[in-house]
Amino acid sequence: MRHKHGYRKLGRDSEHRRALLRNLACDLIEHGSIETTVPKAKELRRYIEKIVTKAKKNPDLNTHRYVYSKLGSNERAKAATKKLIEEIAPQYVNRNGGYTKIIKTRFRRGDAAEMCIIEFVGE
Repeated sequence: MRHKHGYRKLGRDSEHRRALLRNLACDLIEHGSIETTVPKAKELRRYIEKIVTKAKKNPDLNTHRYVYSKLGSNERAKAATKKLIEEIAPQYVNRNGGYTKIIKTRFRRGDAAEMCIIEFVGE
């Protein structure tokens, strides 16, 4: 039983799951919306909303370091960090959470997984 279990395993070990969430978060920041499965999108929502909340409150050097550590340590994460702190987070200064929305779209043909689009809420 998984009562009161804190997160979805997504069929991966912890390192693979962390890498998956980092890559999905970078993709979401770069493109504004992505299509993925519903369980991945729900986990990504938990992951990205904490980062956006931190980024909007105090955009200083420590915030840059925090966001960069959550998105990975490569050039792609560096660009995503800059875009998040300078462009995306300031849009949500007057909003208390709920920065993303999930729209269910279809069932994937190969394995009938439920797909959805996750995107930032426009304000």
